[in-house]
Amino acid sequence: MINYFFTVLFVHFAAALTAMPVTVSSVEALQKAINKARPGAVIIVKNGTYTANEDIKIGCSGTREHPVMIRSETVGDAVITGKGGFNLVGTAAYVVIKGFRFTHAASHARSAAGTRFCRWTHNIFETPGNGEYLTIAGNDHEIDYNTFQNKNNMGRMLAIRGEGSQIAERLHIHHNYFYNFPDQGGANGAETLQFGLSGFSLSASNSIVEYNLFEKCAGETELISVKASGVVLRYNTIRDCPAQFTLRHGNKCAVYGNCFFNTPGLRIFGDDHVVFSNYFENCNPAIVIGNGDGEVADGAPLIAHDRPDRVLIAFNTLVNNKKNIEQTSRKNGIGATAVIIAGNIIQGGGVAAHISGPYSNPVWKNNIVADAKGGDMPASGFIEQDPKLIRDAKGISRLDKGSPAIGAGTAAYAVVTVDMDGQARSGKWDIGADQYSNEKVLAHALTADEAGALVK
Repeated sequence: MINYFFTVLFVHFAAALTAMPVTVSSVEALQKAINKARPGAVIIVKNGTYTANEDIKIGCSGTREHPVMIRSETVGDAVITGKGGFNLVGTAAYVVIKGFRFTHAASHARSAAGTRFCRWTHNIFETPGNGEYLTIAGNDHEIDYNTFQNKNNMGRMLAIRGEGSQIAERLHIHHNYFYNFPDQGGANGAETLQFGLSGFSLSASNSIVEYNLFEKCAGETELISVKASGVVLRYNTIRDCPAQFTLRHGNKCAVYGNCFFNTPGLRIFGDDHVVFSNYFENCNPAIVIGNGDGEVADGAPLIAHDRPDRVLIAFNTLVNNKKNIEQTSRKNGIGATAVIIAGNIIQGGGVAAHISGPYSNPVWKNNIVADAKGGDMPASGFIEQDPKLIRDAKGISRLDKGSPAIGAGTAAYAVVTVDMDGQARSGKWDIGADQYSNEKVLAHALTADEAGALVK
């Protein structure tokens, strides 16, 4: 028993030693501390500016219970500048990078393929030159509460990659603030968030992108470009961004509960996506159903604009958009097939739908259109009536008590589990993004004090 007691005491004493913080005040001391780090290590970088002449390599590993913590003394006050940044390499795992301001050269902050279960949190990225602010290629990483701001060069604020033909898997990207990315002259390669490349597009990521805020970002025509399969993008807010959220390559993505204000909305290519419970206001357009120029399933190259097939667009609310739902023309375009547009509210703006085609086997069902013409939406696909929307305290148009949309939806689409507030759709479903409910609100249109590095 005595030996057991001393063994337990020694284990606890050893664990306490590994968790004792180490404070450093130079790049050299930081690299040495990282090289020696063991599970539970805490490395604190004193406030100040540090010039890295080469990448700071992080190859250490913690555990789920005892990660390695590398953090600034206070958030935003330890600045890493120069030619190099933090580079997670090899089999680095369970490492947390927290609270830094990165002003070093672009493309020198990354989690390489092979790394796993690491976290970038409460950092500020503003790295000059062409290239990416942050690149993630490993699996199971978390990127949260970071601010990506003031980019004025080619490259992406956040780029997701992978290894071989497999996109990074099981990422959780949430509560980040993407702000101020001026137009780079129309050149390709300046997305705010690029999730994958065409070569990764047929691999499933099973990742979640949620509760992020995008404001005043217009690096190129695509704001968010998804080039992967199996990505969930939910409860994000896009405001005053003259660039488009595009499902560019890949299949089986879910886009729901997002709020779009004064932006070119959402464009869709690929198969078997679901788009529901989103809110669009003052957009031009709101939703674009892509006109394909190839069918990847039949052998078209992965870089093709893959024909949208079997896409569900349901229970969204569109208010005062200059254009609502459209498909633009394309020379020799092959259009879209089997797209379902059901249970949406379209109020104001141009015609409800303008479809250039080809557009085979569509389903138009149970939509409400008010203060707009149906356009190419067949008369059997909508009811023209006032949905009785009222503005809430935050200016969002919601169902008023007594709205004809309440209880008028159909529960035929099992994937549509929640509304724009994250409230469950149960009982009789309501048409539009908002389910009239007294349940707790779990999501809302975000403001700048709710995302980014300075949120506590």
